[in-house]
Amino acid sequence: MATFRLARRLRAQRAVDTMSDGQFAVLAALSIHGEHTLGQLADRERVTAPSMNRTVSLLEEAGYLTRTPDDDDRRKVTIALTDAGRLVVAETVRRRDAWLEEALAALDEDERRTLAAAAEIMRKVADT
Repeated sequence: MATFRLARRLRAQRAVDTMSDGQFAVLAALSIHGEHTLGQLADRERVTAPSMNRTVSLLEEAGYLTRTPDDDDRRKVTIALTDAGRLVVAETVRRRDAWLEEALAALDEDERRTLAAAAEIMRKVADT
């Protein structure tokens, strides 16, 4: 439960309060991995193509990403971040880092060492 609560607190540190976790995940994926097709984004986020299409449409209307038709295959569309989308990702990451840094600063040295050891164990579990 503590892991879920920490994740929830971090997710609350957003640059855009009205943006859902799913919408931010799409922006973050495009920021980290570059342009995607709709199908690739749907696969990455483990949602259906129609669901991803709704998410992408909302983000496009907000000006956070663009859709560009492929020159060779008009059925294929490339989705990419706009400058506004990049700013949302950068500001959200900045806010999350600042919140976490402040929270960790309140811990004593032994607690920080314990947390670092636990993080390594959690990484191992996640990689299995």
